[in-house]
Amino acid sequence: MQLAFILYKYFPFGGLQRDFMRIALECQRRGHQIRVYAMIWEGEVPEGFEVLIAPVKALFNHTRNERFTAWVEADLAKRPVDRVIGFNKMPGLDVYYAADPCFEDKAQTLRNPIYRRWGRYKHFAEYERAVFEPRAKTEILMISEVQQSLFVKHYGTPAERFHVLPPGIAQDRRAPSNAAVIRAEFRREFKLEGDDLLMVQIGSGFKTKGLDRSLKALDSLPQEVKRRTRLFIIGQDDPKPFQLQARNLGIFGQVTFLAGRSDVPRFLLGADLLIHPAYNENTGTVLLEALVAGLPVLVTDVCGYAHYITDADCGCVVPSPFEQQVLDQMLTQMLADDQQRAIWSRNALRYADCADLYSMPQKAADVILGASA
Repeated sequence: MQLAFILYKYFPFGGLQRDFMRIALECQRRGHQIRVYAMIWEGEVPEGFEVLIAPVKALFNHTRNERFTAWVEADLAKRPVDRVIGFNKMPGLDVYYAADPCFEDKAQTLRNPIYRRWGRYKHFAEYERAVFEPRAKTEILMISEVQQSLFVKHYGTPAERFHVLPPGIAQDRRAPSNAAVIRAEFRREFKLEGDDLLMVQIGSGFKTKGLDRSLKALDSLPQEVKRRTRLFIIGQDDPKPFQLQARNLGIFGQVTFLAGRSDVPRFLLGADLLIHPAYNENTGTVLLEALVAGLPVLVTDVCGYAHYITDADCGCVVPSPFEQQVLDQMLTQMLADDQQRAIWSRNALRYADCADLYSMPQKAADVILGASA
């Protein structure tokens, strides 16, 4: 079959983008042709992919999205395909991969009522309704059961259109047999001494991921722990506001900002803790990448995948409503207790051996290829 995948922006280090790539490659592996529509593409194009970049511009994002949709629809009218798969909400999809949370719920619970008079609201509400309203035919690939209940609440979407997927952690994230060697080499490279502690925070979108909370927590550590603790931040975002925060807190010398990169598994093996105090997060793939690498995790319970940390008993989950003092206390306890971190690490690796944390691309491809044309 000829498959058309649509997403607004592709770059190699985004969670949605990585999920798209793995699903598209799985469909290609099964013998199907891949065409991709996007407004922005950063990175290499896989062999055999036809990637089309829409020449659309606008002052406002919602206007640009509408022009992009019209451009894609015009091209599909001239060159039809068997399936249209979207990774952003929009009309005309046969299958939608629900990487984003329910827009209508956020608009009603987190925004001023005046917001719903704006053109931006009307655009995103209309595009979401096109996917989830009962009369729509779009099959929905869900990665968060919590979000499914919100879509049903606001749109009455029939249950049979939802397909809940397992996580899709890449096998290269699992701790290899020479993990200890990789860890030692990594710590030599970054000049980490024997008793130094390394926290990592990984993910694009520093504000949403709660980097401000992580910096405050690092500053709150007891002096003996704080003096030997470093924080590496990896992601695609503007670091300047957080560099300023680190300077103001007096911890700038202990914080290192790194752009998105392809060798994240080394950091997961070389670190002592993943910190991820997000304000909101549909899933949080990095939590499971840390888990399968054997790295203890400190995370807020609003993340869709936070329950895996509890299930595996491989770290701590900060409850809602969030309190900075609770995060600070948990971080201090986790960094101060080497023995407990070793136990969490063993628990994580044991859980990674028996739980299905890997088959999302295959299950997604099953739905895509079996969906009604």
